[in-house]
Amino acid sequence: MSRPCFATVKRAFPTIFHNRLYAMKHFLLCVATLLFVGCGPSDSNHDRLSIAATAVPHAEILEFVKPTLAKQGIRLDIRVFNDYVQPNDQVAQKQIDVNYFQTEPYLQAYNRSRNTHLITVVGVHIEPLGAYSHRYTALASLPKGAEIAIPNDPSNNSRALILLHQAGLIKLKDPKNMLATQRDILENPKLFKFRELDAAMLPRVLDQIDLVLINTNYALSAGLKPNQDALAIENKDSPYVNYLVSREDNKDDPRVQKLAKALTSPEVKRFIDKKYGGAVLPAF
Repeated sequence: MSRPCFATVKRAFPTIFHNRLYAMKHFLLCVATLLFVGCGPSDSNHDRLSIAATAVPHAEILEFVKPTLAKQGIRLDIRVFNDYVQPNDQVAQKQIDVNYFQTEPYLQAYNRSRNTHLITVVGVHIEPLGAYSHRYTALASLPKGAEIAIPNDPSNNSRALILLHQAGLIKLKDPKNMLATQRDILENPKLFKFRELDAAMLPRVLDQIDLVLINTNYALSAGLKPNQDALAIENKDSPYVNYLVSREDNKDDPRVQKLAKALTSPEVKRFIDKKYGGAVLPAF
């Protein structure tokens, strides 16, 4: 250290550095501290994994595996959304790493409409779609011309129509067509009227519409008990598995793979069975 530099330090702190040797020791200590901070761990994203999810059951399942991932050095950043569009938009735009909220048919429809290439990583659980009513206790009680609310997105729209076909309320041209629309209704003997609404809105119209078909995540969030309250519900063989989804460029990221493994562990299977009592089914 040159004399002018030391003199500057000495003038700046006259009461502390009362002699040159003392000042030099403190100066070197400060330099060493700054170097340590500068070279130490930075606030990087190398150990953080961000994931978009809907609140129930997805975020709850993610909260369950969060401690497991923390032990592996991964900080899981769970971001909860109330719609089915933003979670995919955020991943496609690289604002969020992965998401967990959707079925493969929904993902395929999204990719087609947005010209994106999001991909499934692993299937985790099934949420049976159910038909609910605050006005009637049985499907047979629905009157002629009753109004039925169904999701407006292509995947869940056809899913609702297929459930109504299976329940005997309508007849579809091809009940296995996972892209069926109202135009594919072959028979509607009671002349039911259909209202297509955003999936998140459906629980809110139960007091206004005769029959409402609701995704289980929104049904649970609304306090419904699918196994008790649904007048019709998909069975355990439903092809609508909910997936962990990523971009093509990060599917093999070790953090993503560790999350995939955690989500399909025996512990998660027990957690789903115990917490949701059959309303949500493990898919692994």
